[in-house]
Amino acid sequence: MAAPRSSVRTLHLLQNTGLKRIFSGIQPTGIPHLGNYLGAIASWVKLQEECNSVLYSIVDLHSLTVPKEPMVLRTGILDMTAVLLACGINPQKCFIFQQSQVPEHTELGWILGCLTSMPRLQHLPHWKVKNASQMNDGTVGLFTYPVLQAADILLYKSTHVPVGEDQVLHLELTQDTARCFNRKFGIFFPVPKAILTTTKKVRSLRDPTSKMSKSDPQKLATVNITDSPEEIILKFRKAVTDFTSEVTYDPDHRPGVSNLVAIHSAVMGLSTEEVVHQSVGLDTARYKAVVAEAVIEKLAPIRNEFMRLKEDRSYLEKVLRTGTEKAKELAAPTCWEIKRLVGLH
Repeated sequence: MAAPRSSVRTLHLLQNTGLKRIFSGIQPTGIPHLGNYLGAIASWVKLQEECNSVLYSIVDLHSLTVPKEPMVLRTGILDMTAVLLACGINPQKCFIFQQSQVPEHTELGWILGCLTSMPRLQHLPHWKVKNASQMNDGTVGLFTYPVLQAADILLYKSTHVPVGEDQVLHLELTQDTARCFNRKFGIFFPVPKAILTTTKKVRSLRDPTSKMSKSDPQKLATVNITDSPEEIILKFRKAVTDFTSEVTYDPDHRPGVSNLVAIHSAVMGLSTEEVVHQSVGLDTARYKAVVAEAVIEKLAPIRNEFMRLKEDRSYLEKVLRTGTEKAKELAAPTCWEIKRLVGLH
């Protein structure tokens, strides 16, 4: 059986060993928070300017590991598309696509799953933590989703993956899986490298020993990127600090104030040292207001654009449809060749 004729150009592109290809995905599980934006999405915007082959996927299949209503998921997919566009992701410079609409993801996931041992997955922290939180009643999908994640990356012969510290072990699984496949069937996949974000982890405003999270039950703990100015001001005013009024950066001994400094430096594009120097003479109460204003200024254009795009459902669907078709053009020849290598063709 011959390779798909329509994919000859794409296959030639994939065989170009000098190609640098970026892949990353984001789940459509609610509006991203400030930590998601500063730690991931902002770097995605920069990467699309630095590399000419970039794929960003709405990984809706992964989101099924946490049960949700169908309508909530459908809305979430379009909302996440609107968020990415509002943050500056340009569909003319990269592919924005819906994972579930490219069936090669799950096909490759099955093949890679047959090369992955259960003990390897059992040692990943996501399974230990989430399975324990679900009273040892975790699903097969939750257990195997790192394999699908590896398929997401390897399907496009990605060479680089932007990740946070909490995803490094999952990328190591992807790297090991690529090496395993290459040893068994011949050199085929690049071993993708991590692009670690330089932004310091954004912490909860109510508990600076924990990272900011969408699922935090304390509403004042998390700043969503679509929050109103009034909501942002309130959340920073209520942020936990300490009894010392001076603004310093000392994460070990002053986690609350240091979290504010890290956020301030990230939204301003300055170092923590520069931010601290600029804040000499301010007490923490006044500093909270300064940081809130900086965050409002950074997020206001994003919020306004999101609200505009959210009302244009047809445009969002078109962006996803176009990106998905382009992703399929890349995925089809790769999956065809994988099937040939393992003996399915």
